[in-house]
Amino acid sequence: MEKTLNNKAWFLVLPVLVIVAFSAIVPLMTVVNYAVNDTFGNNEFFWVGLEWFEEMVTSDRLHEALGRQILFSAIILAIEVPLGIYVALNMPKRGFWASLCLVLMALPLLIPFNVVGTIWQIFGRVDIGLLGRYLAEFGFDYNYTNDPLDAWITVIVMDVWHWTSLVALLCYAGLQSIPNAYYQAAKVDQASRWAVFRYIELPKMAGVLLIAVLLRFMDSFMIYTEPFVVTGGGPGNSTTFLSIDLVKMAIGQFDLGPAAAFSIMYFLVILLVSWVFYTVMTNLDKEEGK
Repeated sequence: MEKTLNNKAWFLVLPVLVIVAFSAIVPLMTVVNYAVNDTFGNNEFFWVGLEWFEEMVTSDRLHEALGRQILFSAIILAIEVPLGIYVALNMPKRGFWASLCLVLMALPLLIPFNVVGTIWQIFGRVDIGLLGRYLAEFGFDYNYTNDPLDAWITVIVMDVWHWTSLVALLCYAGLQSIPNAYYQAAKVDQASRWAVFRYIELPKMAGVLLIAVLLRFMDSFMIYTEPFVVTGGGPGNSTTFLSIDLVKMAIGQFDLGPAAAFSIMYFLVILLVSWVFYTVMTNLDKEEGK
């Protein structure tokens, strides 16, 4: 028997696709227009080609912001992914405590980005902040508004507090899909805890770990609100990441041409690295499945 194909579902989602495409394409075309043109005002543009892209590629400012961004994303992934796995492995599997842990883990994810930044801005202040005051009383010279290292530590700890639970919840969902018979077989074979993790739990978490790594990379590479609220990109330019630098260029200096070229390159870098992450991790998963 031949299978009957029904394409009516496409017509049902077509209005949504049109709206999403329109809301995405029109702003993108506007950015592309600014990236290849220049203007002296009065909405009159003239063609400059790739001039703004060449300026951004050779810009020391862009290179420094990109270096800070890559370092931040690498630190975040190196901390949050192992920590999220560890938390997921130690969470209760069922019962009241499992439900309570899930609720508590989800709470940081419900807080808006600007509120997270405000909380840590006040929390870390040396005059009225609980963290800043206690560190000062214990003899630590902590001041994230003056010391670049303290600013980096504050921003990293804030992001880890905010987003580690996302990795933990995704890993927990992967662990819940493992049949109990696997653990019973491992117990009969007297497998070590590491062997259970390596050959049972980690393969089942591979798919959700891929999602977690991609989400956390993209979020950390595009982070703006939290560090801007806490440090404003300072002290100096020590926490001026790509997104903050882009906003300063576009809104603060009103350099629309360079900012448009900057944003397109920014988008392409995120797309490229995400594709590399996805390709590498899926290929590793295929090799292990052979």
